[in-house]
Amino acid sequence: MALEPGTLVEFGDGVWLDTGPVRIVGMQLTSTMTVLRLPGGGLLVHSPVALTPVRRAAVDALGPVAHLYAPNLFHHRWLGAWAAAYPAARLHAPPGLARKRPDLRVDRVHGAAVEPAFASALDEIPIEGFRLRETALIHRASSTLVVADLLHNVGRPAHPWAALYTRLMGFYDRPALSRVIRWTGFDDRPAARRCLRDLVGRPFERLVVGHGAPLGPGEGGRAALARAYEWLLDPTPA
Repeated sequence: MALEPGTLVEFGDGVWLDTGPVRIVGMQLTSTMTVLRLPGGGLLVHSPVALTPVRRAAVDALGPVAHLYAPNLFHHRWLGAWAAAYPAARLHAPPGLARKRPDLRVDRVHGAAVEPAFASALDEIPIEGFRLRETALIHRASSTLVVADLLHNVGRPAHPWAALYTRLMGFYDRPALSRVIRWTGFDDRPAARRCLRDLVGRPFERLVVGHGAPLGPGEGGRAALARAYEWLLDPTPA
């Protein structure tokens, strides 16, 4: 499923996606924002992108924004604007983000306590041993796994530098993890292995990634995630 930047599209029952431009090591890519409907009609905005009047109106049309969710230590750039626009929304962030972003009011740190407002609707799966301190989400009603930097699916970037970089890093034209993250992003591989085995074994039909196209039912999201982590899930990785 291709996403058009600046257009909020329905991806599943109670799941909407939008994308915005982002520059990473000189490459112009997109970052994905996920909006999840919770019991009672409130919304959780995961990894928000730039807040524009059009985007705000589209989100407001779905319901009240009750939660803002920073999935890891890197997907937080536009949180301040969203927090200012929705001061009643609770902000959820990984350990360490408050030090990195002292301007943000963090209401809850991932894993510190269960969030009653969405505990019955979402599974939070912290990826231990991952330096980015990412927590994956599963939206039960739609059977959707939402990740940020655990997997990329950027396809075939047209720009020469982006095409070269993604080829060198192993994620050109396939869902995969950048080799840079594979080489440097894990400080406790046994812990990460346990978490990824758990995640791959979870029941989900849809997969949303932080950069690139999501994978819908029948598009092999679970298999793609497993392939991307064969090197880690194997008990004796190379």
